[in-house]
Amino acid sequence: MASSAPPGSSTAGKNARKPLGFMQNAVKYKHNFVQFFAMTGILLLSVRSLGQKYRIHDLREDTAALKQEQESLTDRMKSIKSGLLHEASLEPSGRFATRLRRLFGDDN
Repeated sequence: MASSAPPGSSTAGKNARKPLGFMQNAVKYKHNFVQFFAMTGILLLSVRSLGQKYRIHDLREDTAALKQEQESLTDRMKSIKSGLLHEASLEPSGRFATRLRRLFGDDN
């Protein structure tokens, strides 16, 4: 009896194609792998750049807050200084006011 299947077809079903390993696929599709790794690198650089952008933004906010705090402290120091000088000027001898002016570096 003759079989309708072509000769060798029974062995083809038994010896199915073995899947290629990672390295064989990398060699076979080298262009795609290179493109994939290049795009991944670009994506990582973009994410890093975005992180740096927000870090700069946060630093600018911190700088503005520190400048505002410095101005507040400077105003407070001036207020304390003028209060001390006023209190010292009320002393009859004037020695304390002179000493404070010398400490504060005032020429008045």
